[in-house]
Amino acid sequence: MRAELVAVGTELLLGQIVDTHSAFLSRELSQLGIDVYFHTSVGDNRDRLVAVVKRAVSRSDLVIFTGGLGPTEDDLTKETVAEVLGVPLVEHPPSVAVLERLFSDKGQTIPPSNYKQALVFEGGKVFPNPNGTAPGVAVSRNSVTCVLLPGPPTELYPMYHAEVRPFLKSIRDTEEVVVSNVLRFFGIGESHLTERIGKLIQDQTNPTIAPLAKEGEVTLRLTAKAGDLQQAQELMAPVKEEILQSVGRFVYGEDDDTLEKLVISALREQGKRLAVAESCTGGLLAQTLTSVPGSSAGFQGGVVCYANEVKTGMLGVPTELLETCGAVSMDSALALAEGVRSRLNTDFGLSVTGVAGPDPVEEKPVGLVYLGLSERGEVTRAYRLDLGGSREKIQIRAVKQALYTLLERLKKGVAAK
Repeated sequence: MRAELVAVGTELLLGQIVDTHSAFLSRELSQLGIDVYFHTSVGDNRDRLVAVVKRAVSRSDLVIFTGGLGPTEDDLTKETVAEVLGVPLVEHPPSVAVLERLFSDKGQTIPPSNYKQALVFEGGKVFPNPNGTAPGVAVSRNSVTCVLLPGPPTELYPMYHAEVRPFLKSIRDTEEVVVSNVLRFFGIGESHLTERIGKLIQDQTNPTIAPLAKEGEVTLRLTAKAGDLQQAQELMAPVKEEILQSVGRFVYGEDDDTLEKLVISALREQGKRLAVAESCTGGLLAQTLTSVPGSSAGFQGGVVCYANEVKTGMLGVPTELLETCGAVSMDSALALAEGVRSRLNTDFGLSVTGVAGPDPVEEKPVGLVYLGLSERGEVTRAYRLDLGGSREKIQIRAVKQALYTLLERLKKGVAAK
């Protein structure tokens, strides 16, 4: 079954919001063995939407539309699909009742424009929406099934899991499933990684292997198509083992693992706490750590110490050290890590200081970064990085290297027990 996803909304084209629905639906459809061939975004314009619908139904077996089911004049998805397919829209009494009850519960009268949300395809399928006013709808014509879903995530995702997924399972033309396993690498570039496993990539059939370079790291996605989950995993197992034998030392996690998730998890499991001192990353390290739910179990806090006065006043870095070695130095990184660990009374102190750019600092080049890692009762260590790219890329790469360095230290702590 060839599927196509169409995201409707001018706000997508203006860059005001990002189309995360297509990513979500692509992942979900792959699990059902449904291949997604196209993603399209189109604004709230009837003529352009007509053209998109015509093209989609001419080349795909399943077309899923997201957005454009609201009550306003520029919500045109349902009306346009009905026009192109030649299917009448009829009033759906249960949806009318839901609308009237929702407005009545708020002590309001229902605006006449909202009644159009209760129109559905004649002879089609209706997906109830307990979280909003627009039901989802589906209709099949000329061997093509069109599914229309509301745009708000709080409505779309629950509707998909409760109503749409079972519907799609019932109409798919295969019982196969598609299963993926993502391996996450740090410390090796995409070209070196693919070079080491080149024969596996060259000979791939089922499962397939897809490398993807991300900022500061690389992933490999193994994807297998089989009759069920167990069969797919059995297909992937020998390929995964070959990869691990070749480049396994660079693997830090799998699937949804991130460096920050693994660091917080390890800190929590070991009952340890972390504090950070940041100069050139300006709080990005702390922000990355606190993006993990429950990070307070392992992360105590941090200090953004751009100015030397903050380094000396808040973290106790000696003034003479900054005058002789500079803020961007191995000695400063050591002092910052020890200072923040001591001041915040934690088990670990992690520091970042360097030159993110765009101009050199202290006659030191852009991309020169030092990390400091202090652990209670252990020798404090510093690490030099020579990073390339824009200011933003240098900051991201410095943060990821800092997290990876700490993660490796936490793993050694477990191994030592």
